[in-house]
Amino acid sequence: RGWRSGALIEKREIPMYYFRITDYADELLESLDELPGWPEQVKTMQRNWIGKSRGMEVQFPFDKASIGHEGTLKVFTTRPDTLMGATYVAVAAEHPLATQAAQGNPALQAFIDECKSGSVAEADMATQEKKGMPTSLFVEHPLTGEKLPVWVANYVLMHYGDGAVMAVPAHDERDFEFAHKYNLPVKAVVRTSAGDDVGSEWLAAYGEHGQLINSAEFDGLDFAGAFDAIEAALIRKELGKSRTQFRLRDWGISRQRYWGCPIPIIHCPSCGDVPVPEDQLPVTLPENVVPDGAGSPLARMPEFYECTCPKCGTAAKRETDTMDTFVESSWYFARYASPNYEGGMVDPKAANHWLPVDQYIGGIEHAILHLLYARFFHKLMRDEGLVTSNEPFKNLLTQGMVVAETYYRVASNGGKDWFNPADVEIERDAKAKIIGARLKTDGLPVEIGGTEKMSKSKNNGVDPQSMIDQYGADTCRLFMMFASPPDASLEWSDSGVEGASRFLRRVWRLAQAHVAQGLPGKLDVAALDDAQKVIRRAIHAAIKQASTDVGQFHKFNTAIAQVMTVMNVLEKAPQATEQDRALLQEGLEAVTLLLAPITPHISHELWKQLGHDKAVIDAGWPAVDESALVQDSITLVVQVNGKLRGQVEMPAAASREEVEAAARSNENVLRFIDGLTIRKVIVVPGKLVNIVAN
Repeated sequence: RGWRSGALIEKREIPMYYFRITDYADELLESLDELPGWPEQVKTMQRNWIGKSRGMEVQFPFDKASIGHEGTLKVFTTRPDTLMGATYVAVAAEHPLATQAAQGNPALQAFIDECKSGSVAEADMATQEKKGMPTSLFVEHPLTGEKLPVWVANYVLMHYGDGAVMAVPAHDERDFEFAHKYNLPVKAVVRTSAGDDVGSEWLAAYGEHGQLINSAEFDGLDFAGAFDAIEAALIRKELGKSRTQFRLRDWGISRQRYWGCPIPIIHCPSCGDVPVPEDQLPVTLPENVVPDGAGSPLARMPEFYECTCPKCGTAAKRETDTMDTFVESSWYFARYASPNYEGGMVDPKAANHWLPVDQYIGGIEHAILHLLYARFFHKLMRDEGLVTSNEPFKNLLTQGMVVAETYYRVASNGGKDWFNPADVEIERDAKAKIIGARLKTDGLPVEIGGTEKMSKSKNNGVDPQSMIDQYGADTCRLFMMFASPPDASLEWSDSGVEGASRFLRRVWRLAQAHVAQGLPGKLDVAALDDAQKVIRRAIHAAIKQASTDVGQFHKFNTAIAQVMTVMNVLEKAPQATEQDRALLQEGLEAVTLLLAPITPHISHELWKQLGHDKAVIDAGWPAVDESALVQDSITLVVQVNGKLRGQVEMPAAASREEVEAAARSNENVLRFIDGLTIRKVIVVPGKLVNIVAN
């Protein structure tokens, strides 16, 4: 059913317009290797959607006695080695043979109607119950001449392959399930790791490649040998040949609705389908339309569709289908490069200057359709001389979804009503764990569910404006960037937003207390004592790591973590001397600049208060002072048999032998190795020493 209206869905045959994307199938597949900046997950999804496979086109001659005329049933199979094990053929409900067989057979027609009301998704086909009905029709096996019955089956889709399959129950799980349900023959023709026979329960081994058995002159051949030999036999009979097939189908762009770009075709009774002349483009939608849900209003508007033929001048009818809106989104990025250009779709000079797009960001739900269509359209524009690049987007980031922390339903009415978390009052225990919830309006108790993707239909979204009004935009931005990497799902949490707000208040308080004492003079780096060097090292370590993380889109959260780490250091730093305060000034400036892309408003204000005339947006990114990262001494953990037993402070330049000697002589370590024989000492430079003893 339609998810909005609840109306029954039915499949109909209607005239359609297509873009022949299949002409680009090979290139779309191969040029995925030119996209190192794309997530492997997305490239894999596109490879699977294009679905290149080498197999055999096999033709099963019609049994003239049952079908009434000559012809062949075409099937495509990637397992031609199992051809001798075919025991029936199955066709889709929309196949011409199904239509013929249903004439005068009400039961079969009813089953076909049932199939037509079902899903067209492959995923659903894989999980739904396999159903079928026999027909009175037969085809002949192309190599043996044996008559095979024709079945109509709900697991065969008309728009995949040729709408028909040769069924080999012994070596295909779907066929196996179907054959056992309807007591159809099962003939093993491949020797697998499970042996020569096929049992009553499906085993994955039955689908393996192996030596052919029960296959007459093909016995003993392996898959490759059988492929070639069976192809030769089919070619001799003119009943088959090898073929490379793609799962990808041509892009149907027709939509029977008002919105969308009108398809610029005029239907003339004399001239046929005539393209709208260029000087009459674009065809624009009428604006005096009130859609009423009863089909496309364009088809009921003579003032729109009545026109004259551009060729012969006689009365004609304008096409009322509109284009799939994916058409517009397949090239809008190229139009951005020349928005005011009136000489065509894009200005080639401008497009070639700006394209391909350096960084493209979108949801993972667009991994196949939008991104595949955009790649196809870009190649079309390239072939028309509008652009010179092969691909539209160099780098791709697929951001995750926002899911609600909790969703709610009234406990007293069977859980039929869903409520926005903002409408619910939460009761928490001392550890902030939710222990109860009720509606703010009338106090009715509500149940608490799990996490759910925020959506209008669930009414579980969080109004950004209310959060901004309560906490400010910077807090919301900080929470969203810190709670999750951009390419992962973000679990919305009111307590998380409050935590982000507390952190920004900490930054604000520290800066205000610092500014209130007056801005310090310049930091004298050469005069820093050891304690001050530790603080400055923390500042510049945070700058270095955050700079790396911000440059990688999927690490904004770890960049923020670096700022939080350095804030912990700055809040504990002494402020007794002018040098202390100058060091704090450097730290606060670093914090402000690192936060600026994420929390621009508070950063703008802090930057001015820290004594700068320019706005923070015009300031440079903080530079790392590598000399600040050099340590005079380091603290190493000492373990005995993997357990922490002490620490040693060593000069940063200490040798391995010096580190080992210090670890062995550590007073606390000595207690744990007393009476033991040291077998090995492992030194991890800059980190730890592990003494292995027994």
